Amino acid sequence: METKTETNDTQLHTLIPLEKFKALMGIDDRDDKLARFSLITATFTIEQYCKRKLLRKRYFETVKYSGDLFLTLREYPVRKFLAMYAVPGDNLDGEWNIIDPDFYRAIPDFGSYTDVPYTIELAPAFKRIKCNFINLIYVAGYPVEKMPGDLEAACLEYASWNFNRYKGRRIGMTGNIKGSGKDGEHFEMSMPESVKYLIEPYRRKTI
Repeated sequence: METKTETNDTQLHTLIPLEKFKALMGIDDRDDKLARFSLITATFTIEQYCKRKLLRKRYFETVKYSGDLFLTLREYPVRKFLAMYAVPGDNLDGEWNIIDPDFYRAIPDFGSYTDVPYTIELAPAFKRIKCNFINLIYVAGYPVEKMPGDLEAACLEYASWNFNRYKGRRIGMTGNIKGSGKDGEHFEMSMPESVKYLIEPYRRKTI
């Protein structure tokens, strides 16, 4: 299964708006570049930990059709389903035939805010359609203006943690060396445990 993302380069990839982060942290424009870097780094690291994309985006997903009537979409929650196409040949750049919505349904329903993977159930009649690949186009993820509170809080805490470390030139370092009995520094975890606790419910479950 291949998934591609359509992004808007003019919009920062952050779980909370930059201006909101600066206002809450009391950051002025002199540290604007550092604030951006801290916020973007926090967002990407949180998504990496969760093993999924969290921000609302449009996705193009290609699935090799094997005759199974159930297809699991990679990204979720799905906000809007745009189209699904059957590719009869082996060339993905060849003919695409749009699949009528009567031939499929989503579980759960498209547009619900359930934070679980979505499954496309194909109608048994779909097996009569010549198809080697299925191309799906849909919108999934959380819009910044409707970000769940715990994700927003996690991003704020992690970005501020990053900002303070970078500002103090002490990236990933803190305190005394444990068990050394002398002054010094030791490496700190790359993500605070409090942040992990907040984002754990959003982590992709893999078997």
